Amino acid sequence: MKYFLRLCAFLLLLIFLVFPLPVQAASSSAVTPAKFSDANLKSKDFSNQSFPTANFAKVNLEEANFSNADLRGAVFNASNLSNANLHGVDFTNGFAYLTTFDGADLTDAIFQEAILSFSTFEGAKITGADFTSAILDRWQIKQLCANASGINSKTGVDTRESLGCK
Repeated sequence: MKYFLRLCAFLLLLIFLVFPLPVQAASSSAVTPAKFSDANLKSKDFSNQSFPTANFAKVNLEEANFSNADLRGAVFNASNLSNANLHGVDFTNGFAYLTTFDGADLTDAIFQEAILSFSTFEGAKITGADFTSAILDRWQIKQLCANASGINSKTGVDTRESLGCK
């Protein structure tokens, strides 16, 4: 009897190895991050949506609306966010390299621990934005400190302090 049970278990294992059961995953967006590459999404409305770890590479997002969006861990690589509405976004742990934020509304946005190297913020509205532990170049900090004011409503952090303005 003992040998019979072992033989049955072995045969069952062999059947599952040779003919595995199909697996169904959740939606593909839950498995892989959203990717937007070389697209023109000018004036597109992304407000109140969630794009954690999304990848925006060389995307024209001029005048796009990301207000109150969840962009934690998102990547913007050489993208154009000129005059975009990023009011209240959470960009914690995000990455924006060579990205243009010129004229963008960044009020009450959270950029904690974000990497913002070589991005521009000419004329951006940053009242209440939180840049705590963000990676910024010296010239960016100087540019942002010229207009920095306010306290972030979610984190309670002073914008000037988060940038290390003097």
